[in-house]
Amino acid sequence: MPGFELIGEEEKKEILDVLSRGVLFRYEFDSQRKGIYKVREFENRFAQFCGSKYSLAVSSGTAALKCALSALGVGPGDEVITQGFTFVATWEAIFDTGAVPVFGEIDDTFCLDPDDLEAKITPRTRAIIPVHMCGGQARIDRIIYIANKHKIPVIEDTAQACGASLKGKYLGTFGAMGTFSFDSVKTITTGEGGMIVTDDHELYIRASEYHDHGHDHNPELPRGLEKRNFMGFNYRMMELQGALGLAQLEKLQSIILPRQRQNKARLKEALQKIDGITFRHLPDPEGDSATFLMFFLPTQEKAKAFNIVLQEEGAGAINWYENYWHYYAQWEHLLEGKTVFRSGYPFRDERGNIRCSFKPDALPKTADILSRSLSIPINIFMDDQIPSFIKAFEKASKVL
Repeated sequence: MPGFELIGEEEKKEILDVLSRGVLFRYEFDSQRKGIYKVREFENRFAQFCGSKYSLAVSSGTAALKCALSALGVGPGDEVITQGFTFVATWEAIFDTGAVPVFGEIDDTFCLDPDDLEAKITPRTRAIIPVHMCGGQARIDRIIYIANKHKIPVIEDTAQACGASLKGKYLGTFGAMGTFSFDSVKTITTGEGGMIVTDDHELYIRASEYHDHGHDHNPELPRGLEKRNFMGFNYRMMELQGALGLAQLEKLQSIILPRQRQNKARLKEALQKIDGITFRHLPDPEGDSATFLMFFLPTQEKAKAFNIVLQEEGAGAINWYENYWHYYAQWEHLLEGKTVFRSGYPFRDERGNIRCSFKPDALPKTADILSRSLSIPINIFMDDQIPSFIKAFEKASKVL
């Protein structure tokens, strides 16, 4: 996920444009900023790019999830279904609203399994967060169908799949709300930062107010004299991030996605020649953002042996089964109920009673999928690396 590879003159120009006026805050200082609002412009262009009516820039992808959940009114007593293969931020945001995460299995898309999703729905389910992991699409059409049947809103976590689409429609725009991340290793980056997209005006207003301490953003009143419909928090994006986002977004379709797809295709072609290797299912290969090449080996043992050779050749793959940031069974702080709060919250209530607990073996299908799979991150500038990968693949094939 290579936005950082392309930071250059365009980003410098946008940053210097902000610094020339000395206004880093996204609101106020109207005369000093001379009508230039970088964050607002980034929001407008991102919404136009995605085909969404509304777009809200925030301080991180985690903040985007928290604001989206809060806009939907999710809170204590509620459950939110997500998947056991995702970055920890997805379920951290759920806990931070006071709700409890419920983890579903993944399928061969490496995203939420629609069949297991339906089995996890209860009367307390208030939202569903499928995650478009590693740049590919979840079976979002089936997930939306199930959610609509049960009248449950969907938030698409699109942190790793900016620019990916399904049948011509961009990911993040299928559900009630979609969230994106622009941190240092995402497809486009603002260092830190995130975005929410939605077609629902009421949800947009609620998220916008929540992300700015509850300010109702009344255009007829100067800032500071506005009222508040509810309490909020500070998840604002600053002008420097908005400036970076504008420059990066311009490169997404013209440079980033085409180069990623080209490089991924070259590596996949080499792997396809090896007996025993199969690939992740993509519901729409044409809409893949190509941020990762995900493939399966016949067994966990063969996946380990294959990757050992790749590592020896300096071309090691990611084994998500052993990853401490993205896989349910490796989240020791979740499984062991570790928290900074004396009460034990969110795992215990104020009386010390168990509120929720999680078993390490709760997702056997996810464990099987991740144990047999490897993943190669795709960058833009890989011309010098690709021959080394291909050579490593050929050598590793001998262990199969």
